Amino acid sequence: MNVNSLIYTVRGIQVMLDSDLAKLFGVETKVFNQAVKRNSNRFPNDFRFQLSDDEYDVIRNNSSDNNTDALRSQFVTLKNDAENKDDDNEGIRTQIVTIEDKRGKHRKYLPYAFTEQGVAMLTGVIRSAVAIEMSIKIMTAFVEMRRYISSNALLLGRIDTIETRQLIDKKASDENFEKIFNALEEKRETPKEKIFYDGQIYEAYSFIIELIEKAKTDIVLIDNYLDKIVLDMLSKKQNNVKVRLITNPKTKLLKTDIQKFNQQYPQLSLDYSNKIHDRFLLIDKVELYHIGASLKDLGKKMFAFSLMEDKELITNLLKRL
Repeated sequence: MNVNSLIYTVRGIQVMLDSDLAKLFGVETKVFNQAVKRNSNRFPNDFRFQLSDDEYDVIRNNSSDNNTDALRSQFVTLKNDAENKDDDNEGIRTQIVTIEDKRGKHRKYLPYAFTEQGVAMLTGVIRSAVAIEMSIKIMTAFVEMRRYISSNALLLGRIDTIETRQLIDKKASDENFEKIFNALEEKRETPKEKIFYDGQIYEAYSFIIELIEKAKTDIVLIDNYLDKIVLDMLSKKQNNVKVRLITNPKTKLLKTDIQKFNQQYPQLSLDYSNKIHDRFLLIDKVELYHIGASLKDLGKKMFAFSLMEDKELITNLLKRL
């Protein structure tokens, strides 16, 4: 299932529906919503809200129109009259959605929409390995979609009210907007130290992804508890950035995992050591971060990270690896 195609923009924010999340997490929608209801204090209105009749009608009638493998975001708003216009910008096709008639048959109850923060909170409610793995993939989809929207804000701004379904081809994204977005990213200063609290799964994940993406030449990750979730994170690295993993000999990663990763995202090497306790992330041999939790468990419990600015520490660490 293409997670990106399940993300809608409703009331100006990106959301996913309860039924789609339930499928991804491997549970029935009824069971899913019961679990959320039992933990309703974790889901304020900016984490979860119920759709209106018309909002659900637009989604229901238009969610299956396109079967593209490209990155997609579906925009849902209400409008009485609209005109369909073709957009000449490569990689983007826009369709204005107009509601003419009231909805007929529908679910017993109107579905709930979950924002990014709501999805991140779900791992504390739906406790399973599948839920955690799917949450990471969903968060990645949210990040990619937000990044596209940010980089093409000028194009999307031509529409007074965003009432569109968009079909986005990542390979054909406008290079000028990508350069602008990257420049803005580089200017954003990375904090030198911070504490992430219990449940801040998305914030912690997003921070590590930013560190991985900023690497220009190489990444060294020292972590005794690596698994395929960590490989998913490392797949966000820039092309030609080399990765060296150092972990415990009892790691869950298999040689097959490394081989498959290298076929698509070269070059990654795996070394073993039983003499290391803490977690470290070294970016381009110049930025060394001490991380208080394994990357696969970020946000499950409170942890801190800090930038180690003493260059001699980096030199000594590299000598001992």
